[in-house]
Amino acid sequence: MLGDCSVGKSSILIKFSEDKFSESVESTVGAAFASKSIFNGEKEITLQIWDTAGQERFHSLSLLYYRETHGAIVVYDITSKASFERAKLWIEEIRENIDNKAQIALVGNKIDKQKRIISTEKGSNFAKGQGLLFFETSAKTGFGVNKIFYEMSKVIEPKPITAYEDYKSDTDNLNLDPNLLNEGSQKTGCC
Repeated sequence: MLGDCSVGKSSILIKFSEDKFSESVESTVGAAFASKSIFNGEKEITLQIWDTAGQERFHSLSLLYYRETHGAIVVYDITSKASFERAKLWIEEIRENIDNKAQIALVGNKIDKQKRIISTEKGSNFAKGQGLLFFETSAKTGFGVNKIFYEMSKVIEPKPITAYEDYKSDTDNLNLDPNLLNEGSQKTGCC
């Protein structure tokens, strides 16, 4: 999950993973992680979600979480034009650093607020023009939160873990010499 500070990334993640909301969520430092298993209508899938810090001083850390990413959720606050404009930059950066098959979703959060600046139409049109999924949510009420993750889970293509398979094939047979196991067990003096 990417986006500027205070757009509600952590609140969305907590609402999805724990079904909780707090008005006073502290800013994420570095990154936070949540995992949740869901049935997406087709199969059981475990989502592993990184919530990255939105502050500029942690921006370079976000690059670390791009590797092996299957999808990205970019969040903006519908009451903040600046967060919407910055979301465009986040999307550009994602495309430069993530495999082309990774799905990106654009999420307008805080639809429970009265002072909307970014219309649904503006967000939707931008997302459509970029080939992104588009959602609007309220982490506070829960509206649309689950839909993001369920819909993303349907379109994400899991990547095979070939390195593990290579590692596994090398370690199928492990033989230990029982004589070597007891060599280090003799008592010795300390220091």
